[in-house]
Amino acid sequence: MEKIGFSSKFLLGLIAVSFTTVSIQLIPLSKQASSWNRCLKKTSASLSKLKAIRKMDDQSMEVLSVMICNGAVFEPKLKTNIK
Repeated sequence: MEKIGFSSKFLLGLIAVSFTTVSIQLIPLSKQASSWNRCLKKTSASLSKLKAIRKMDDQSMEVLSVMICNGAVFEPKLKTNIK
């Protein structure tokens, strides 16, 4: 009878430690997701103020926002009139 009590207490303790460990590991992921969502909202709001971007559909604007939040760099192309 004593073994069953010890086994169930050990199993319950192991489950509690595992749950706590997983919960602690999810904190940075949660912060990163929050930061990502904040970036998308701010970027979309900023882009919607641009006249050229307003003509784009929602999906295209979302793709552009994701690219910007991922760190995509857009370099302007200089037009040269060299003949």
